[in-house]
Amino acid sequence: MTKTELAKQIREASYLTGEFKLRSGSISNFYWDKYRFESHPTLLTAIAAEMAKRLPSSCDGLAGLELGGIPLATALSLQTGIPCFYVRKEAKTYGTCNLIEGGVKAGSRLVVIEDVITTAGQVCTSIEQIRAAGYRVAHVVAAIDRQAGGAAKINALGCTFASVFTLAELEGE
Repeated sequence: MTKTELAKQIREASYLTGEFKLRSGSISNFYWDKYRFESHPTLLTAIAAEMAKRLPSSCDGLAGLELGGIPLATALSLQTGIPCFYVRKEAKTYGTCNLIEGGVKAGSRLVVIEDVITTAGQVCTSIEQIRAAGYRVAHVVAAIDRQAGGAAKINALGCTFASVFTLAELEGE
């Protein structure tokens, strides 16, 4: 599947119009329902293949953010052989009390994997939490960048940012 075909299929599957409150609190007249492309095996596989092209040359693991980054990190792990780990929004208060699930080793270099980036509020919070827990994060890869300031916030934390699609690219389809 070409990137242009993938963009068209993502738009058909997951672009919704109406009135939507975003995590940032702002209201949008459109929404990318990531679960509609993440639950579609062909689209998930194709997105993971495109994300693989944007990974740094070396890392110890993929840190899929709860909840939308988890299927992407898993699919990407299956394609690349890079271990994936699952990052909660906050550490559990029971059992292992982990923030990051999957047995990641202290000091590991992790690439944060996310679905849709708008203002990157949760991504930035998660990067800070992951770093505070003793891991290194220098890269973030997402499926869609809504181009609403998230990339600049990620860069301000000293991370590179890459997305499979920008909002402009998806709107052009």
